[in-house]
Amino acid sequence: MKKILENFANLIKVKTIVTLVVTVVFAVLAMTDKISPDHVMVIISMVVSFYFGTQHEKQ
Repeated sequence: MKKILENFANLIKVKTIVTLVVTVVFAVLAMTDKISPDHVMVIISMVVSFYFGTQHEKQ
């Protein structure tokens, strides 16, 4: 149980929140046709790869 709480605490960090917000915002923009889905894929790929790259460096 303690490990689950530690993992949940690690999820609630600024980078995680920013990554999730950016993903949701661009997904909504793509669904409302305000931005092309191709651009969304490029932006989301960059944000997520940066996030996981920095997470991997910590370990």
